[in-house]
Amino acid sequence: MSGHNKWSKIKHKKAATDAAKSKVFSKYVKMIQVAVRDANGDPNSASVLSVVEKAKKENMPKENIERAIKKASEKGNSLEYVMYEGFGPAGVGIIVEALTDNKNRTSPEIKTIFSKAGFSMGAQGSVSWGFSKNSEGDWQPNEGTEISLSEEDEQKLEKLIETFEENDDVTEVSVNAK
Repeated sequence: MSGHNKWSKIKHKKAATDAAKSKVFSKYVKMIQVAVRDANGDPNSASVLSVVEKAKKENMPKENIERAIKKASEKGNSLEYVMYEGFGPAGVGIIVEALTDNKNRTSPEIKTIFSKAGFSMGAQGSVSWGFSKNSEGDWQPNEGTEISLSEEDEQKLEKLIETFEENDDVTEVSVNAK
């Protein structure tokens, strides 16, 4: 029965990688749907093509991309971008961007993640003043607002970011730590 253990290891490893891919693909499906909706259903707009290109880089199947575009073109799609701001270890500013169909569910989830880690969610604008968007649309800390962290605080921050990324609605987490 020597082959049994090898098969079970392969099966569990494949299940883990498939779950990770599924999570990434579902985030891209949401991003494609919002881009199509914002482009008034035009799948050839620059924003849609940009998101589709990013999805292709993650090896997302063409059928999934086409299905997301088709679904976004239908009426009743209510996904929207939301942004939350908060403070992490040593006062690090954190911007959490999410794509959700229900803000009333996502907001308490984000607040709970901050609270359970011992940190606080801030009001709109409390952190974003220290950031600016770069040419790709990503949040970058402004000069002079970056914070150096101790090794312990770095570990706390990494754990917090991982917890945010496990949430299905979260698309991006930006921090001003060095």
